[in-house]
Amino acid sequence: MDDLVASNRHAVWTDSEELECVSVLPEVPNTASFTFRAVSGALFDFQPGQFMTLELPLPDGVIHRTYTISSSPSRPRSISITVKAQPDSIGTRWMLDHLVPGTRIRAMGPAGQFTLLNYPAEKYLFISAGSGITPMMSMTTWMFDHGTEPDIVFINCARRPSEILFRGLLEHMATRLPGLYVKWVIEEPERFIPWTGFQGRFNQLLLGLVAPDYLEREVFCCGPEPFMHSVRDALSGLGYDMDHYHQESFQAPVATEAEIPELDDVTPDGSIDAEIVFAQSQRTERCTQNDTVLAVTRASGLNIPSGCTFGVCGTCRIRKLEGEVHMVHNGGISEDDIAEGYILACCSYPMGKVTVDV
Repeated sequence: MDDLVASNRHAVWTDSEELECVSVLPEVPNTASFTFRAVSGALFDFQPGQFMTLELPLPDGVIHRTYTISSSPSRPRSISITVKAQPDSIGTRWMLDHLVPGTRIRAMGPAGQFTLLNYPAEKYLFISAGSGITPMMSMTTWMFDHGTEPDIVFINCARRPSEILFRGLLEHMATRLPGLYVKWVIEEPERFIPWTGFQGRFNQLLLGLVAPDYLEREVFCCGPEPFMHSVRDALSGLGYDMDHYHQESFQAPVATEAEIPELDDVTPDGSIDAEIVFAQSQRTERCTQNDTVLAVTRASGLNIPSGCTFGVCGTCRIRKLEGEVHMVHNGGISEDDIAEGYILACCSYPMGKVTVDV
């Protein structure tokens, strides 16, 4: 065996060879990192941010699950994935319950286009939520090991502090790497544990606070689709060039450049006409998609109470009776209010004909 390992010391692993699990590290609740090595001792060659597909031998039959690699190719003797089980997880739940050191499985890959090597830049902005942090961890470790000082603003959003993945590792790297700026954002604190960082949901205000030069940065984003949609809305609403935005989906990582989907987000267009009907005042005003409901209201001589004009205070909340608006708020309205038809006039853009109760 020793002779075999020695003879393959410089060989590169291919997915024709099984992987052997050599360690299982519990991370946060329902989450663990699994480290694998090639049985032959071959090295791993991949790009930071890529993914692998594992063949999992469940009792009812083999299933395949795709996971981002959380380790870095700068440490090629092993490869790690970090998985988080959801309530409906099957493959990940099996891994957490049954995959132990010594287990051998088959894997396919690595593959994927979500890597900073495809988009070299002087400044990066990594934005993730939950286990979407894994490709960012791989890319950050790669740059840390590269030996030069990068410029990375690293934002990770989690439900609570105890659910932040890789917190200790990233904060340790930040103490050794002056160009790494780590920012944690939680939805809610934990009892009896003071939290002095950011709290709330990702929005434009938060973006301006943690990365005021975001317009100059190459953005990589990974997390649940609603989270990534909010990130895209925040960036595009602030004039960011979305050609420099890249994302990886939990559900559909892409293997080739041709498979990268076109983003079909709704974006207001100043060249497209719109119309706002003020139901109480019995007036109609023409405008464009780039005009906020508040701006059109003021221009027409009507009055809506307003405060911050940035979607924070909620003062300009009104009811939308008909039509669609594109609203990018910063926490000034609840999901329940939105479901009942309310909007914030200061950050709502009419996408066609809209009727409001004013």
